[in-house]
Amino acid sequence: MAGEATLFVKYRDPINFTVADGTGIEKGTFLTMTDPMTAIAVSAANQTFAGIASAEKIASNGNTKLGVFRNGIFKVLLSGSCVVGDPLGVALPLNCVASVVATGNLSGSRIIGTALETGATGETILMELNPMNLGTV
Repeated sequence: MAGEATLFVKYRDPINFTVADGTGIEKGTFLTMTDPMTAIAVSAANQTFAGIASAEKIASNGNTKLGVFRNGIFKVLLSGSCVVGDPLGVALPLNCVASVVATGNLSGSRIIGTALETGATGETILMELNPMNLGTV
C-alpha cells in the first residue's frame, strides 16, 4: 500500500479493536471506527478516526481482533502543505494527512495528530498521533 503510516516512536502498546474476519487490512492503514469498538479501513476524508493498524490482518484467517495504535510518533504521507505544529486530519488520497489549518475543512473532532515537521504535498513528515475524537458539539 502506498502511504502507509510507519511507527517511529512507540508510546504504548496497541489496543485491540474488533475487525471483520473476511477483511484484509495492511499494517500502517488509517482506521475508522464503528460501533461497537470495531475498526475498518478509512475510505474517505473526515471520518471518525480509530487509529493506525499495528499489524497486517489477513482476510478470512479467523482473526477478529487487530491491535490499533492510538498514540505515538509516525512517519506519514502529506496531502497539501503544513508547518510544524499544525493539527492534522485524514485526507485524500487515502492514508494521507492534511493540515486542518491549510484546508479549513476538517472539524476539531477529526484531528488525529500534530505535525512535528514542515512539509509539502507528497512528502513524508513526522506526526504525533493523538486523536481527539471529541464527537459533535
